Amino acid sequence: MLAGASSIALGFFFAAFVFVGLSIYFALAWQISTRRSPMEATSGAAPVRTFGLPEAFLAAGLVLWFLLISVTASLRRSPIQLSDRDLVANFLVTLFVVFLVAAFLKLRRIDLDSLGGFSKTSLKRALSTAVILLLAATPLILLAEALTQNAFGSGSSRQEIVDLFNSSRTIEQRVMIIVLAVVVAPISEEFIFRFFIYGVVRRYFGIAVGLVFNALLFAAAHTHLPSAAPLFVLGGCFTLAYEWSGSILVCMAMHSLFNSVQLIFLAFPELVQQ
Repeated sequence: MLAGASSIALGFFFAAFVFVGLSIYFALAWQISTRRSPMEATSGAAPVRTFGLPEAFLAAGLVLWFLLISVTASLRRSPIQLSDRDLVANFLVTLFVVFLVAAFLKLRRIDLDSLGGFSKTSLKRALSTAVILLLAATPLILLAEALTQNAFGSGSSRQEIVDLFNSSRTIEQRVMIIVLAVVVAPISEEFIFRFFIYGVVRRYFGIAVGLVFNALLFAAAHTHLPSAAPLFVLGGCFTLAYEWSGSILVCMAMHSLFNSVQLIFLAFPELVQQ
């Protein structure tokens, strides 16, 4: 009887947690819809050069590349065996894509700081904002995870990088994984997905279409079906945080915090009761 009462209380607590998270993100969406985007130039200021057709073609090429990787990975029946060489290759490819996009935009004389709001907020404020918004997003992610488990079974939602972290035997490999997950992935993925691809889609199709498309692409690019729904919610929260704050640093910080917590909780399950 006591266990049943505890379960009911936990259910009410989680429902309240979900309600608070939804309220915060609905408030962000409402504020975005009732004001000019912080990423746009303010009245009286010199117009900021934004994305055009050349950026649209480059973004379309990246989207097709990500989708090709996703389809190829989904058709592969055998589990992916990551190695140190794979991690290094992933790191180099990621850096190449980021530098390619950044160099292309520089050649086009597009101000990255003005569009991405890199200097709009301090690192301290970006981090504090990220903590609050990530806490608000957590119940929504957990709800998506629970619905996925109930609908499709209890398959593991752990991505291959976490399994590799668990099975790694050297401190060098674990350090490499941590750097990739906590530093490289948040910076590169937010720059590519939120700043560039979302910025291009938003430019031509609006915020709502850009948000949904970007969240779908973000989930598909991770090539891990059990995590698709939580990743979609996570990508949507990142995009709302970026659009609301006007600074890509906020969602970069959110992404880094999320990956850090995920590595701790999933790689060391003995620290947390299931």
